[in-house]
Amino acid sequence: MSSHHRLNPLSGDIEHISHLSDDIGALCLSDDYSDITLIVDGQRFNGHKIILAARSQYFRALLFGGLKESTQREIELQDANLTAFKGLFEYIYTGRMSLTDKREEVVLDILGLAHLYGFSELETSISDYLREILNIKNVCLIFDAALFYRIECLTRVCQGYMDKHACEVIQHESFLQLSAAALNELVSRDSFYAPEIDIFLAVESWVKANANTNDKSVLGFHQSNTSNFIDKVRLSLISITDLLNIVRPTGLVAPNIILDAIATKIQIRDSDLTYRGRLLIDENVAHPLHGAQVLQGEMRSYLLDGDTRNYDLERGYTRHTITESQEHGILIKLGTQCIINHIKMLLWDKDMRSYSYYIEVSMDQKDWVRVIDHTEYLCRSWQYLYFEPRVVLYIRIVGTNNTVNKVFHVVSFQAYYTNQMEKLSNGFVVPTRNVATMDRSATVTEGVCRTRNALLNGDTSNYDWDSGYTCHQLGSGSILVQLGQPYIIDSMRLLLWDCDNRSYSYYIEVSGNCWNWTLVADKTRETCRSWQTIHFEPPLPVVFIRIVGTHNTANEVFHCVHFECPAQANDKEVTKSPVHKGKQTTPTESALPLTTSPREIPVEAVNVDHEELNPNCNIACS
Repeated sequence: MSSHHRLNPLSGDIEHISHLSDDIGALCLSDDYSDITLIVDGQRFNGHKIILAARSQYFRALLFGGLKESTQREIELQDANLTAFKGLFEYIYTGRMSLTDKREEVVLDILGLAHLYGFSELETSISDYLREILNIKNVCLIFDAALFYRIECLTRVCQGYMDKHACEVIQHESFLQLSAAALNELVSRDSFYAPEIDIFLAVESWVKANANTNDKSVLGFHQSNTSNFIDKVRLSLISITDLLNIVRPTGLVAPNIILDAIATKIQIRDSDLTYRGRLLIDENVAHPLHGAQVLQGEMRSYLLDGDTRNYDLERGYTRHTITESQEHGILIKLGTQCIINHIKMLLWDKDMRSYSYYIEVSMDQKDWVRVIDHTEYLCRSWQYLYFEPRVVLYIRIVGTNNTVNKVFHVVSFQAYYTNQMEKLSNGFVVPTRNVATMDRSATVTEGVCRTRNALLNGDTSNYDWDSGYTCHQLGSGSILVQLGQPYIIDSMRLLLWDCDNRSYSYYIEVSGNCWNWTLVADKTRETCRSWQTIHFEPPLPVVFIRIVGTHNTANEVFHCVHFECPAQANDKEVTKSPVHKGKQTTPTESALPLTTSPREIPVEAVNVDHEELNPNCNIACS
């Protein structure tokens, strides 16, 4: 069946859209039924009010909105480029346009008309096309247009491209054609990274190129107009020699401003300078492909190789001896200075050991800024770290504690800039999603269960008399959960075993290091069952959560099916939702009578399972 005669036999829908497009397209520039003439740069375009109004809100208001133009037979469009309008006029009637056969300047003019006349779909399509053809030659032109027409998506793409190719952009002749607004926007960006003296020279060239060529005092060219651009150049990042020998002779910067820049370089900390840096969003810049290398540490070749699976006692990690000296850390140099706000780091985790550490960043290896401080906390496995964006060239990881020996081991290290920033409080992540999960490096370090970490697997349905819960003998031990790193926590939720009508009493303590504990929930005098939601104030940095059962109305064991923090449902939601009773069995189906189910754990079994779940906090406390 021809595409011109399309019938869906199931729905009975008929589509002859191509006929409609061809028939209306045939009216383009036709005198037939024409009732309006648009004049652009002296050329006349015969049109049809009803079609123009149906296609564009701009023309609807112009032709039928009660303006004086609605009574005119001819209307002159003052702001339209002739070549661009020809392409747009055909698009209005046909819905089709070819961009590949048009010069980039014409495409940008059509983009301007699409923006002016409200053709949003055309504007989007042209923006997508321009994104695909971006290059050094046209990016300044496209950026200017995107900024002028306030097309945010295209503007961001241009900015990202110009950031990545800043050195080439400022050397290209099209840089001199930027509008003042575009130049100001570009040079203001922290991520527009090139040597600052080169940025200054590019701005100087722009000032000269845009000065009145008849004005002999180019160096004093409209000082008030150029000061905005010069202010955006970060003079304190230029060497004193270049300030005196290159910047000063141009006359674009007042002598007192140059002296202030020199004073800033000498007097303030290097880390307080407003550096520029390369910005690669969600891309690991601590990788050899970007020129990163490990300058200090033993077995350096493993740290940045990206292998997070093949490591054991002998290989696959980089290490340093834990001493009082900061000089024994692991030192990484990025390939170029980059803006980062996120680090992912894998600590050696083939047993239950934990580590303490801090991370510092620097531009010159002299002035260091500590962005992560976990020296007072025990951390294990994957670390998901966030901090305010900083321009960084050097990164130093310093281990301060290992609960097993005096060596700090890191398997993998990655550094990023991400827009998916976590909320922070005093340098710690304030999570909104549950971080008591295995994929966030949480683990159960004390407690008895048939399956390790069943408490944290998220399964709140499949539990019965024999499995699906973690427990401890009343009066002996506890259920101890260790998070991968310290998080600011103010709530948690747990599911007590509820396959019959028993109730429990318990309390919960939290700690950052397994030495100092804070009581956050005291349910020792309450009868509790099923879902429990705990809120406490103030929020605390938490690594360890100790759940201690004190009473069970059925037997001498405390049973917990599920744990999460922070709580993922509030009390009202829990109250409104039906309580899940688990997978029911009868006393006949169970190997033990009802009064002892779920099974009372003999002391021998507890000891055996504890051996498997050897708690590292015992090591830390000893």
